[in-house]
Amino acid sequence: MKKKHNAALSTILVLLSLGLVGGAGYLLWREMPKKAPDTSVSTLDTGSVFSSASTVEPEREPAYEGDKSAPVEASSSSAASSSAAASSSQTEQPAAGDTNAQKAQALLESMTLEEKICQLFYTTPESLTGYNTVTMAGDATKQALEKTPVGGLIYFSKNLVDRDQTAAMLANTKTYGKIPVFLGVDEEGGTVSRIGSNAAMGGTKIDSMGSYGKKGDPSAVYQAGTAIADELTGLGFNMDFAPVADVAENSSSVIGSRSFGTDPKLCASLVSVMVKSLTDGKIVSCLKHFPGYGSATGDDHKGSASVTKTLDELESVDFLPFQAGISDGAPFVLVSHLSVPSVTGDDTPSDLSSKIVTDLLRTELGFTGVIVTDSQQMESITDVYSSGDAAVAALQAGADMVLMPQDLAAAVSGVQDAVSSGKLTESRINESVLRILTVKYQFGILAG
Repeated sequence: MKKKHNAALSTILVLLSLGLVGGAGYLLWREMPKKAPDTSVSTLDTGSVFSSASTVEPEREPAYEGDKSAPVEASSSSAASSSAAASSSQTEQPAAGDTNAQKAQALLESMTLEEKICQLFYTTPESLTGYNTVTMAGDATKQALEKTPVGGLIYFSKNLVDRDQTAAMLANTKTYGKIPVFLGVDEEGGTVSRIGSNAAMGGTKIDSMGSYGKKGDPSAVYQAGTAIADELTGLGFNMDFAPVADVAENSSSVIGSRSFGTDPKLCASLVSVMVKSLTDGKIVSCLKHFPGYGSATGDDHKGSASVTKTLDELESVDFLPFQAGISDGAPFVLVSHLSVPSVTGDDTPSDLSSKIVTDLLRTELGFTGVIVTDSQQMESITDVYSSGDAAVAALQAGADMVLMPQDLAAAVSGVQDAVSSGKLTESRINESVLRILTVKYQFGILAG
């Protein structure tokens, strides 16, 4: 009887011990940090992309028509061709082991202030040379680049007559100047396609990104990017102002089928693929049009345009494709002229606002590459600002390059005056030039 009593008591003690251990384990489990939910896109949902294949959208990067009336360049060899960063007292040094940045730093230290300021401009060959239409690069282009060594030249349909002419023009341009330039073009596919839409170029016509969004096939997007990169490098270009990272609000959005669609996760996935394919093809890609043109009211080519979204709405929708492209190494982001009053508190164009350029793109999204403005020949800029004032404001906001100022000479002069007066510091100029040169080394535009 005593043995039975002892056995029962032992059983009770064992059960109590197990209960205590289990309770302690449960309490420990409750206190352990929880794993964040997986928000990555594992499949592509194409249910919310454009419902109509016949969407007609305006071309936001229209063919440039020149800004001066003058004869075509001809020669016997070839024919015509204020943010926190702004007040920084020292230029950030490249990290150890970053050889491209180290080479860029060494080159930067050998440059004059005037050369550094000129690197901040990305302009047209017409604006650079003063000629009405440039289709060849000769002595005038050479002399212009020696006098005003801009960082980049962008070409439009009027500059691209056929394959042989384009290849010769770009090959000549590459030999001019101390620092080779970005040679860029808008080759998105669809309606904005300077080469693919020109039969004389004999190139591959790529469908709109909206059509690829409908398919939801990453391999098809990668192949499209590869075709674009092959086309561009074959002609001599080294940069494409693509992909469009905007999320269209609906099928009638101003951005139209230039966007991959209306689903932000779908857009993020396909923007990422396009960045990878262009990079693999040795082409500098450029995400556009931050902070997001998908819900814009109005067209900034024709005056002011705005987005009424709150910051939370932008972060949950419009920023996702930009974040994806940045994560996959996009070296450029283009900032639009859209005003976002709910974020900035006024109607300042995004590319002139430090709250957009520095606080959101540079700091919140962690972008360390080159920030370029949209074309400053658009009426949303020219109706309000002089070329010099717009260029200075963009740099104060944190931008690195000014795209297509209406008057290049006035814009360069405006920046020079701002440095002389202390409105901009030379260290602020150095920060942007270092980023520009680093990308040029990264993509082999600068050798050594």
